[in-house]
Amino acid sequence: MSNEEKALAHVAEAEKNTNNISDIAANTGQRSIETVAVIGAGTMGGGIAMNFVNVGIPVTLLETSDEALQRGLGIIRGNYERSMKRGKLTQQELDERMARISTTLSYSDLADADMVIEAVFENMDIKKAVFSELNKVCKRDAILATNTSTLDVDEIAAVTSRAENVIGLHFFSPANVMRLLEVVRGKHTADDVILSSMAMAVKIKKVAALVGVCFGFVGNRMFEPYGREMQMLLLEGAVPEQIDKAMMDFGMAMGPCSVYDLAGIDVCYKVLKERDDVPDDERYSWAFIDLFEKGRYGQKTGQGFYSYNKETRERLSDPVVEKILEDKASYFGIVRREISDEEIVARMVYPLINEAALILEEGIASKPGDIDIIWIYGYGFPATRGGPMYYADTIGLDKVYKSITELSEKHGAQYWTPAPLLERLVKEGKPFAELNNS
Repeated sequence: MSNEEKALAHVAEAEKNTNNISDIAANTGQRSIETVAVIGAGTMGGGIAMNFVNVGIPVTLLETSDEALQRGLGIIRGNYERSMKRGKLTQQELDERMARISTTLSYSDLADADMVIEAVFENMDIKKAVFSELNKVCKRDAILATNTSTLDVDEIAAVTSRAENVIGLHFFSPANVMRLLEVVRGKHTADDVILSSMAMAVKIKKVAALVGVCFGFVGNRMFEPYGREMQMLLLEGAVPEQIDKAMMDFGMAMGPCSVYDLAGIDVCYKVLKERDDVPDDERYSWAFIDLFEKGRYGQKTGQGFYSYNKETRERLSDPVVEKILEDKASYFGIVRREISDEEIVARMVYPLINEAALILEEGIASKPGDIDIIWIYGYGFPATRGGPMYYADTIGLDKVYKSITELSEKHGAQYWTPAPLLERLVKEGKPFAELNNS
């Protein structure tokens, strides 16, 4: 087998093993999920709803206004019509799927739902208000799920009198397309709720990985140091085009600057401002603040790390961004220099590996294979490299450890301290792979 074939074989095995949860008894029962409610009919809520109606499960969509409901239904219908034009759906199938969606403005209409998924704005107060209402109206054995991508599931569950029924279901956008689902186990989440959610994921054709509660869970927590180094590399001399090309040549589905422009710089800014644990060192978050203040939100405004053609959405280099980079580097006292693609890849990928080692040590993920699956299906890490954990093993943990130690001496230990697990495995001469079977 070639190295690529070995990597793909690992991915297939890791995907199969995501449902192996060692600390839940094999004879644990599951709850029936025959009806689902989704709160929020925006792009995310509509995409989530589509997953269920596609497999014959009726969905009730709840919104705050009829206008929002109609807008949401229009987005869903538009998605199906595009599939129909591509020959992937018939008119009858479209009509049948739309007929499985009912709408409401009242929480009382969710009283009989087996599972309720909240997909409102990423704000703790709003989510708590939603779960307080659900606690009043939902039947006692309903599974109450939050689609939060970063927030504390336990804090959300605490506003209910049934924390054992609360779980995180982190769908990835667009939810009707992306295969990954992070199933977030809260401190009090019941075992049957976990198993029911994992089984439901299979039914709606998702690849689910069980994760624990921390900021960003597994995927987004790892994406933070990835974005941190992107911003530092931009200050030190790289430009968005070079970083994106280097990472895509490595095999990533998209470059990081393009990803942030697509997701929205304004979204990144708001997440940054809601956190109270962001380091004072602005060099690692300058881009989201600076671009936001200049109204450069990404594709939605036609300007972000790139500028975009209004008609075609073609991505274009922007000399304004180059001037911003020069000015910010000068502000921070950084002398810009030539940066190789090899350095870019190392400084973008090694933080992923190091953060993943911390995640494993903390028990947020139970095995390296789960992390590989999350990053392949959720973030476009090349499957032919097997995921960040498998890739670390192939290049050698000793090499990763040595590079991180050198970067610590050069850039400071605040962000470049080798994870204790990584250091231990290097000393013992063991790969991450051994932890998949522990």
